[in-house]
Amino acid sequence: MTDTSINNQATTGTGTGDAEFGDYFALLKPRVMSLVVFTALVGLLAAPVDVHPVIGFASILFIALGGGASGALNMWWDADIDRIMKRTRNRPIPAGRVSEGEALSFGAFLAAFSIVMLGLAANLVAAAILAFTIFFYVVIYTMWLKRWTPQNIVIGGAAGAFPPMIGWAVATGGISVESVLMFTLIFMWTPPHFWALALFMKSDYHEARVPMLTVTHGRRATRLHILVYTILLVSVAIGTGFTAIGGPVYLTVALLLNALFLKGAFDIWRRNEAQAEGDGYRAEKKLFALSLVYLFGHFGAILAESTLGQFGMGGW
Repeated sequence: MTDTSINNQATTGTGTGDAEFGDYFALLKPRVMSLVVFTALVGLLAAPVDVHPVIGFASILFIALGGGASGALNMWWDADIDRIMKRTRNRPIPAGRVSEGEALSFGAFLAAFSIVMLGLAANLVAAAILAFTIFFYVVIYTMWLKRWTPQNIVIGGAAGAFPPMIGWAVATGGISVESVLMFTLIFMWTPPHFWALALFMKSDYHEARVPMLTVTHGRRATRLHILVYTILLVSVAIGTGFTAIGGPVYLTVALLLNALFLKGAFDIWRRNEAQAEGDGYRAEKKLFALSLVYLFGHFGAILAESTLGQFGMGGW
């Protein structure tokens, strides 16, 4: 097959017919799925109710498939802008390896399958939250907010914050203050995480006409927003240390990570574009990388507190 025919198929979304297993796996956004799986697992294990290992494993598997379904449906809808943005143009659909129709069918099947199976394996509350999560990410965020408002990440961040609530519901059959706290932690973390990425991705969002804050309000305003949301995030993260899912281990981790994150946000805020371009957006990339460690660190600490609590050693 010639390069020209491949490019034409990538543009029209017909696919080359040469898709491999790895291409369909890539549709699931495996890096995002790892965050979904980990936070859902923490929510499940931190709950004050024991879950049979088989039910727990099956539930996490179906939650992961639901998260993957959201990713596939997101790629289906965003195929047009994925072809424009440098960081996404090699995804299976814009690269022409998978057609848009195949991605839609694949994502829709996984969504329905994961919801039904989670309901059967765990309970209807967990399945309902998973269904709402998929709906929120695909319809509310991807189809509406992402291309309409610079608050897309702020509001749309709720989609990525639901997994620990689903895990908690698998164990308890309901929602509690603790699961809402875990939701809030991810919800407040999402804006500075993505805005840091938007700063060093430079023109990607502008060329794709996605109204990211860097495009609509400018890079100076984005830096200020990162600092403000980081301050709010710090208050939520440290405050969680004094709740039922917190404790001395969590608080120690939270104090360290939040001090680093706040310093990183402050460093970004006080920089101008000339300084950022001069060192290749080093501070922005550093904060983005730290944000990943930040979230895994906090949820790892919640899991540690829960594990210690089982031996009468965790909590306050």
